[in-house]
Amino acid sequence: MRAEVGVYGAGMELAPVVIDRLVEEARRAQKAAYAPYSGFPVGAAVLTEDGRVFRGCNVENSSFGLTVCAERNAVAAAVVAGARPIAVAVVANGTAVAPCGACRQVLAEFAAAMPVILSTATGDGRELTSLDALLPGAFVFTRPQGANGS
Repeated sequence: MRAEVGVYGAGMELAPVVIDRLVEEARRAQKAAYAPYSGFPVGAAVLTEDGRVFRGCNVENSSFGLTVCAERNAVAAAVVAGARPIAVAVVANGTAVAPCGACRQVLAEFAAAMPVILSTATGDGRELTSLDALLPGAFVFTRPQGANGS
């Protein structure tokens, strides 16, 4: 998997030990998930450009639209700490699952070709892919010429 920038260098592959660390941190996050409605706990871990790892878990709400996914919570934790994600691992029960469309778009804000590691909670199923493979044609805001930002 290729990282975008920072400690790992542009285009440098993520070492297996880094991938293992991200998956383990996502597993730890999954254990904290609040999923009383779906019964589907998800954990995520993002690697940032400076080498730190931030975790997130899904937090469900009885008003389903207010549920926040693990990936977006991990991104938010990184941003609050002043860091920017360059890779993500996602852990779920049963089968490895990709981030939802909203999470893909949020991740694309930081690195369109971000490495994405998908794993089961038991680790018996692991898939390595990239965000640009999961979200071709991601939306990119371009301020109209002459717009003043108001």
